[in-house]
Amino acid sequence: MTNQTMEEMNTQMSSNTRRGLLVLNCVILAIGNCAGPLVMRLYFVRGGKRIWFSSWLETAGWPFILIPLIIIFMRRRSKKGSNAELFFMKPRLFLGSVIIGVLTGLDNYLYAYGVAKLPVSTSALIIASQLAFTAVFAYFLVKMKFTSYSVNAVFLLSIGAGVLALHTSSDRPANESSKEYYLGFFMTISAAVLYAFILPLIELIYMKAKQAITYTLVLEMQMVVCFFATIVCTVGMLVNKDFQVFLFSLISTRLKPLGIYPHFTVPPVSHVMQCGVCTC
Repeated sequence: MTNQTMEEMNTQMSSNTRRGLLVLNCVILAIGNCAGPLVMRLYFVRGGKRIWFSSWLETAGWPFILIPLIIIFMRRRSKKGSNAELFFMKPRLFLGSVIIGVLTGLDNYLYAYGVAKLPVSTSALIIASQLAFTAVFAYFLVKMKFTSYSVNAVFLLSIGAGVLALHTSSDRPANESSKEYYLGFFMTISAAVLYAFILPLIELIYMKAKQAITYTLVLEMQMVVCFFATIVCTVGMLVNKDFQVFLFSLISTRLKPLGIYPHFTVPPVSHVMQCGVCTC
């Protein structure tokens, strides 16, 4: 077998691997988008009240990223020996990941507040309107051009959010005041705007990184982002005394078990969803 043939096979395998990873991340992104809001809403429907706690769970699954990173490092070490790099992230990219992590922590709170006050269908449609804000921010941050498809999608989603804003009485949860409902609506819109800003900001950081963007590097970045987002939510939980209330609820069983334990599945689900966002 000639060297040229071997190079062609390696190129094809690399292309097939990238395509497989893309498909895998699209699948887990779809699963996370569907399951995450439902499980989070279940917590509030079953009697949960701690919004910062729900925000914390959205990125508390960041240690799961260590599993593929360790596997990749072991493979790299088997090939390069002691010369294998422990990590690829440079200070510039690390600082950008920290900033995105802080913003993500704030966005987690806004989103969790909206889910706590709005039905899943309403909050999901409002969050979907982030496409309009993403298109605007992407135009200014990364110079992405508008197309007829993106304009049509933005228009339709914006109309959907507007219809919800004008007809809010039909889907308002029982025993919830108009003030709480409208505040939840506003917080969800704010979450959509902030997340729409984060997405092109990630792309901008990739462009300014001055290093090759590999799958391993993206995983490292995602771990840093989720770690600092979790720190932000942990501070919120400490200030709001969520840890004390949560432990007391477990001991006194005032909160139904079905309202708590399914919610513990949110970290891996939401974290899988965010990994899909950063790698697709």
